[in-house]
Amino acid sequence: MHVVAIIAAAGQGRRVGADRPKQLLELGGRSILQRSVDAFDASPRVDEIVVTAPPALLAEGGLPLAASSKPLRIVAGGARRQDSVANGFAAVADRADIVVVHDAARPFVSADLIARTIDAAAETGAAIAAVAARDTVKRGSADGRLVGETVPRETVFLAQTPQAFRRDVLRDAIEVGRSGVEATDEAALAERAGYAVRLVEGDPRNMKITTPDDLTLARALAGAPEASAPRVGAGYDLHRLVEGRRLVLAGVELPGGRGPLGHSDGDVVCHALTDAVLGAAAAGDIGRHFPDTDPAWTDAPGLDLLARAVAIVGERGFRVDNVDVVVVLERPRIAPHLAEIRRRLAATLGVGEDRVSVKGKTNEGMDAVGRGEAIAAHAVALVRHG
Repeated sequence: MHVVAIIAAAGQGRRVGADRPKQLLELGGRSILQRSVDAFDASPRVDEIVVTAPPALLAEGGLPLAASSKPLRIVAGGARRQDSVANGFAAVADRADIVVVHDAARPFVSADLIARTIDAAAETGAAIAAVAARDTVKRGSADGRLVGETVPRETVFLAQTPQAFRRDVLRDAIEVGRSGVEATDEAALAERAGYAVRLVEGDPRNMKITTPDDLTLARALAGAPEASAPRVGAGYDLHRLVEGRRLVLAGVELPGGRGPLGHSDGDVVCHALTDAVLGAAAAGDIGRHFPDTDPAWTDAPGLDLLARAVAIVGERGFRVDNVDVVVVLERPRIAPHLAEIRRRLAATLGVGEDRVSVKGKTNEGMDAVGRGEAIAAHAVALVRHG
């Protein structure tokens, strides 16, 4: 029996909140997609693998996949999942007896589940992995505000992948999809084509990664230490105050006629936070990325530098969780400006205002800051993977 696996990996996965397709996010040292491919590559029941990919990624140079021990083809996906699977099916050899369809976003599929689904499809023509509902199931009213009825939970199953089909069954299912019928999985199309679909006991660990919380849980399951260990970075900035310079904190100009002397705008809040964010991800510091020897950063707005730092750590798979800043300044008072400062920082960091703390302190007349000759800021940033 010749078996071909189609791994659907053409979606963007925007709900996970990352700046790149979720299937490329790291999970315990391997991408989500690589883990899914590896599961089918390791299965003794699978002979070939076809991966559907976002066309844009293929245009940029393809998918970053390790070499497979089995024949592997990568084809462009479509606008919908069913379009992507249809494209993948077009690359399946005529000699295939069984075709298995699997979501790339389910990286924990087991060899046993793959085998059992294939066996069931060989016997009945179509089979899907599914988990029986454990909770009481309620059907809502039309407006979703009331319970319409209680559904016997023994009749409710949560569909997973893999889903396996005899080649002719999947061919007919795809033709139904091409006729204008839309479905969220190939089993539904097979049902519309008149085929019975066997239920195979699924696996609760065979989770689909859809949201940021799913990604955190998946990283914990994969044994990735970053899932449970947030990263913390600290930052500090100090500038001498001189006449004729604007005093800007997080893009908010304070009155007074004196401002920080510096190569950029001297925004100590943003500069300290930039170092804290970069430091949390071990991504260098502000001097490395925005050196004062480079004229490109002359009078550069601090919020711009902070936004760039957020992008830098984002490329490493981190997102800012929360920050805390202490501004040390004798005068003017920053209290009247704190709300706007926090608002602008939150927008730049991509977090809610409730995750941004900014406090003003004085040095009680001690040292240069206490004499009103300088301004300083201390910052702490916490980042997480995902």
